[in-house]
Amino acid sequence: MAFPKIGNLAPVFTLKNQSGEKVALKDFRGEKNVVLYFYPKALTPGCTTQACGIRDSADAFAERDTVVLGLSPDPESKLQRFIDKHELNFDLLADEDHKIADKYGCWGLKKFMGREFMGLIRTTFIIDKNGRLQHIIEKVKTKSHHDDVLNWIDENLV
Repeated sequence: MAFPKIGNLAPVFTLKNQSGEKVALKDFRGEKNVVLYFYPKALTPGCTTQACGIRDSADAFAERDTVVLGLSPDPESKLQRFIDKHELNFDLLADEDHKIADKYGCWGLKKFMGREFMGLIRTTFIIDKNGRLQHIIEKVKTKSHHDDVLNWIDENLV
């Protein structure tokens, strides 16, 4: 599956967050830039590193009128445990049937330790206040993800 095209409207979605509340992409249109990042599994080392970097950069994202949404195939209950354990300060969205990951081209064949399987491919999408896809980060570095995203926003959206 291919990624959505840069410059087009980002694929719409409504998903439940860790608290069971519905969050829709359209809720932010005209108000906030959106960083939509897809991660494979809550409470794993790489995903925790990535999420904690975002948590610790909350003020920097707010200064840039940007909201961050994390999306994984985990159920709401696991997302809530992830938030509680690491004191995360942004919404995590449950895409258990991976329909949104499919829409964004992030569900595909993965290889790990010689094994092939279908799964979520770590990818980040930056969407402007008008709902248009502006940038895709395919090779996400979990340790510097927050800085990489903030730098791109500073150079291109602010």
